[in-house]
Amino acid sequence: METLRWLALSLTVFLVSCQPNITSDITIIDGGQIHHVTSAESVPLILFTQNGISPQPNDRVLLNGSVIEIDKPLPEADFIQLQLRRAVTLTIVTAQGEQSFQSSAFTVGQALAEAGYSISAGDLLDPPAETRITQPLTISYTQARDFTISAEEFTLKVRSAAGTVGRILSEAGIPLIGADTSVPLENDAPPADGQIHVTRVYETTSVELKPIPFTTKKIESVDIPLGQEDLIQPGIDGLAMIRTRIRYENGKETNRVTESETVMREPQERIVASGEQIVFTPVGGDIPYDYWIAVEMYATVYSPCASGTGGCSYGTASGARAGQGIVAVDYSIYSYLAGMRVYIPGYGVATIGDTGGGPIIESAIGVPRTKWIDLGFNEGEMRNMTGWVTVYFLAPAPAEVPYFLK
Repeated sequence: METLRWLALSLTVFLVSCQPNITSDITIIDGGQIHHVTSAESVPLILFTQNGISPQPNDRVLLNGSVIEIDKPLPEADFIQLQLRRAVTLTIVTAQGEQSFQSSAFTVGQALAEAGYSISAGDLLDPPAETRITQPLTISYTQARDFTISAEEFTLKVRSAAGTVGRILSEAGIPLIGADTSVPLENDAPPADGQIHVTRVYETTSVELKPIPFTTKKIESVDIPLGQEDLIQPGIDGLAMIRTRIRYENGKETNRVTESETVMREPQERIVASGEQIVFTPVGGDIPYDYWIAVEMYATVYSPCASGTGGCSYGTASGARAGQGIVAVDYSIYSYLAGMRVYIPGYGVATIGDTGGGPIIESAIGVPRTKWIDLGFNEGEMRNMTGWVTVYFLAPAPAEVPYFLK
């Protein structure tokens, strides 16, 4: 069926390709390969095929960072950047066995949801649901079940993926102590009916509760603007039970012992989401550009004959001619930024298209290599702009924000 679908897509592409369109400048990204083309075609599948790129059925196409259909014409836009996100093999291991499938999802949770798995509270996922997918993965998935724990003093409903009765009781803060027993037994597998009974043998317990402070966990979220935070889950203190055990023999008290604390309810951690969503903002003044992040960087300047090579060099890492409008960054981060457009007040709009730097940036200038930018000028027109400048990264934003810009 998948083959028939791609044949249908190919026919659609052929029919659409016969229609006249306006020529557009298009950037195509396939992994580490970047293609800059000018074409009148508006269907991604045609554009990929024309440039020697073969999409696979489970690959995903992004237009300026947003997922689109591969066989539908592109909307009109001032700037078009197509990215082909390749599918990788994911293997999910469950109690029923293993299943492998191809997915181009961004996270483990998204991939499992698209594959028909319903993840709920208490389920165990390794790696976690928020893990970003960058390569083939093996995912261990243990589905939680509902249990009712009945003890002498209370009944507690819990959800757990633990493999033994004892582990379930431990997670719920109701461990078996001393001569206490349970049905099923502590080392038995969880019961099919979900009922666990705890019996106190010849003992009663005086209980005092005290709070356990919660901790705070930060996660990254693409649904919140970059630089902002949002409260996802409020923190709730846990409860510790201080047990005073009174032992009875033949119905008479023979001993009274204060035990160590037992966790009745684990604290619920406070979860705060740190934003990764790209929000475009005008640069301001008379500059009609939108930017998605502004970064303070230390600028130096160069020209083809003043680039430290001992002669005149017009070549660049991108293949563009060195001069005004081409800026360089350290070679260690160039692959993340290559082709991005920036605006620097006093210099203008430029493309990151060359490399330089190295350890000398840190030793000679005293700034991190990720905070350095080299401004290119035409020969004979170089101006001294050495010093700190604000670099506005212009739209469109990348599909994933480089780690050193977060």
